[in-house]
Amino acid sequence: MADLRKAARGRPCELRLHGVCRHDLETTVLAHIRRANTAGVGQKPPDVCAVIACEACHAVLDGRAGSVRASDGDILDGLLRTLATWSREGLI
Repeated sequence: MADLRKAARGRPCELRLHGVCRHDLETTVLAHIRRANTAGVGQKPPDVCAVIACEACHAVLDGRAGSVRASDGDILDGLLRTLATWSREGLI
């Protein structure tokens, strides 16, 4: 499988949280979704369980943005957009 962490850099944010997203290509990374027991303490989920996210959206996803939270629907939408991107490009 391709290195999705490297592939995420410099891409448009796929999480796109309303009122949060900065659409900053310089800060996009692969942001792992920590749900459904996909990883243990101190471990990241598999890279396919992640979204392309700018720093602002990534902070919300990781819980570093204070009281701002992403809905499950927002996360699912971002994941599906990310997976569609990877699929179109033959990375997964």
